[in-house]
Amino acid sequence: MPDGALELSEKAGKMGKDGMNIALLGLGTVGGGVYKVLKRQAPEMMQKLNTELHLKKVLVRNPKRHEMDVDDPSILTCNFEEIVDDPEIEIVVEVMGGIEPAYTYIRDALKAGKSVVTANKDLIADRGGELLEIAEENNVELRFEASVAGGIPIISPLKNSLAANEISEIMGIVNGTTNFILSKMSDEGMDYADALAEATSLGYAEADPTADVEGHDAARKVAIMATIAFHTRVTFRDVYTEGITKISQKDIRYANALGWKIKLIGLAQNTDEGVEVRVHPMLIPLNHPLATVSGSYNAVYVMGDAVGDVMFYGYGAGEMPTASAVCGDVFSVARHTVIHAQGSTRDNVYRKIPIKRIDNICSSYYLRMEVEDKPGVLATIASIFGNNSVSIEQVIQKDKVNDLAELVIVTSKVRERHIRDAMLILNSSSVVKNIASVIRVYSE
Repeated sequence: MPDGALELSEKAGKMGKDGMNIALLGLGTVGGGVYKVLKRQAPEMMQKLNTELHLKKVLVRNPKRHEMDVDDPSILTCNFEEIVDDPEIEIVVEVMGGIEPAYTYIRDALKAGKSVVTANKDLIADRGGELLEIAEENNVELRFEASVAGGIPIISPLKNSLAANEISEIMGIVNGTTNFILSKMSDEGMDYADALAEATSLGYAEADPTADVEGHDAARKVAIMATIAFHTRVTFRDVYTEGITKISQKDIRYANALGWKIKLIGLAQNTDEGVEVRVHPMLIPLNHPLATVSGSYNAVYVMGDAVGDVMFYGYGAGEMPTASAVCGDVFSVARHTVIHAQGSTRDNVYRKIPIKRIDNICSSYYLRMEVEDKPGVLATIASIFGNNSVSIEQVIQKDKVNDLAELVIVTSKVRERHIRDAMLILNSSSVVKNIASVIRVYSE
């Protein structure tokens, strides 16, 4: 066995002073990364953890297919009962993804007195509260650092390092695929289709990119962060979501000319009227730290009353960054198990703050529309906006499209319902032929 390799068979089944047994559910991209990290860390585990970790079982659909992926194929199994019914396995690591069977496996492992580490954002965003209650009832831990922003530590800082703060806002780029696409459109002048094709060819986008480009992936992560930061239950269904599929190269150029970048932003704010949780394209100033986050990188910007503004930045996905977060959680659980302090990651939800409806949020808006090229059009549009409590802050008219004038309007801060009312009337107006784009503008 090569130096530093994880001892998979010789010590498997031993406990106490000889170490702690773990099981891995899934051996795909992230599971393979977890396996590699555990092997690399094997020589220093005793110094770091005051114990050693021994990988006793790996659950896969087809053990034969994975025999070359591990040093000892005897640890492979397709039978979850071999894991949940084994009293010598103390930590279960779930990196399968999806709701089922992951939910059942995690639930049963927790009820069997095993701590669980997961990277499953879908499951935590939807049923995390329920699973955390089960963990607390059984005096074990459920950790999920890798469920948000891959290798970037954000869950633990929100729970621990920033616990003395009243968090007012979390704003982040938490989907690398969409950030890669928008960066290509902004930096290289690509259109959306070409940028998506390149993201797919490089492995950033799935064959079906819907979860990424429609904002669903980011929304799940925002729900998880908001729950922890604001101590109130927020689920995926609470998050207002729009994707990037309607962003055009024209919008990118106008944004750059106006001193903005377009990013898919996940935003969670704790306001006097309730918690705002939303994911959508947003125009952010070029001098904002998130404007410089490019490619497949992620970043999360947190505002606290004591710490001020802090930002966490790095790779938000991928085999090794995600494995880093998973194994960091495994190490934390191992340390707690050694000193008999399990159960320290309880669900710290003790508030019941209402979710603010999207109709009531306030924002500035960028609108790009095609209108008749004749006198009095702008006055008509301004009148419609004014009658619906919308103030115009800036107007740009540059291009012509098939005998129509292209008009870009930036509004002052206004409630969403008012801008929607104005747009309904604009769409029925004879002077407005098409509202091509509506993008919210970030304002502090």
